[in-house]
Amino acid sequence: MSEQQKTTNSIGGKIKNYFFTGVIVAAPVAITIYMSYHLVIWINDVTSKLIPQKWTIGNFVPYAVPGLGLLLLLVMLFLIGMLTTGYVGRFFVSLWEKIIRRMPIVSSIYSLVKQIFETFLSQKNRSFSEVVLVEYPRKGLWTIAFVSKKDTGGEVEEKTKNKKISIYVPTTPNPTSGFLIFVDENDVIKLDMSVEEGIKYVISCGIVTPEINKEKRKK
Repeated sequence: MSEQQKTTNSIGGKIKNYFFTGVIVAAPVAITIYMSYHLVIWINDVTSKLIPQKWTIGNFVPYAVPGLGLLLLLVMLFLIGMLTTGYVGRFFVSLWEKIIRRMPIVSSIYSLVKQIFETFLSQKNRSFSEVVLVEYPRKGLWTIAFVSKKDTGGEVEEKTKNKKISIYVPTTPNPTSGFLIFVDENDVIKLDMSVEEGIKYVISCGIVTPEINKEKRKK
């Protein structure tokens, strides 16, 4: 192969790499902006219809006010959260969930969506202190797990005659279901990734790989 052909191939390879790198960088940004924009527009359109026509902002000012429907949604979510923390609110939520559980397909969808939102928006993930690797379900196979308690104590420790730590092995892509396992601390490998990064790793089935935390390693 001549020098000219090598140079041409090299330039062609660089152009191809630059192009695909540009796609990888720009596509997620563009898709995120596009989906976020249309989600906000959809929420605004739906919630705006809840306001009686005579009370709309257009009757008071000569121009449209964008985002009014989204603001209404935020206020409604706040009020719903405030009401459901009381006894009466909890009663109606419990009644609603009992009704949903009797619907075969709907109950599965509701349960999955609720579990996912609870994972990211509730304080439950703070109960995990660390992300670790453990050989499970057999030697030679490694899986992500979360440390729930470093000192189990009680009957578990008494019966095993050894100090154990409690770890939670999640299933993928739904990390809200999994297995509680008691292991020796020496049988796990501690990872630098945060609990949130570990949960994202599990949900993405290993596609979204957390970056190595170099600053944490230095400490």
